[in-house]
Amino acid sequence: MPRRRCPRASTISGSGVAKIPDEAIVEEKFLAASGPGGQNVNKVATAVQLRIDVFKLGLAPWAYQQLKTVAGTKLTSAGELVITARKFRTQEANRADARERVIELLDKAHERQARRVKTKPSKAAKARRVDEKKGRSDIKAGRGKVRLD
Repeated sequence: MPRRRCPRASTISGSGVAKIPDEAIVEEKFLAASGPGGQNVNKVATAVQLRIDVFKLGLAPWAYQQLKTVAGTKLTSAGELVITARKFRTQEANRADARERVIELLDKAHERQARRVKTKPSKAAKARRVDEKKGRSDIKAGRGKVRLD
């Protein structure tokens, strides 16, 4: 289904250029990352867990509903968006990746679904459908046991 952008969406997000308001960031915690990387992974806390208070972003109600759908389990019941980034070997790169992912989620939340236009079958289409049903009924009725009346 085609999507359209909301003109007010550019205030918070905007294809990676806009920033997340500082008052919306609840916590930025660095964790020990998992996976390959050898001794560096075991020693240095490079993964970033970013917690953002969604209510302080000032989203429109429809954008908040869309964000709940898009974010899924990343959104807690307390209204915090939790993003964990551990793709890179440095804190700075993971921090930037986490913020970029938040902005991408907000961009997706600000895309509105196009309204569905209801369609109605024409009278001729309804008549054709009924005729087809009658024909099919006759065929099936002819399959029964033959009665000699």
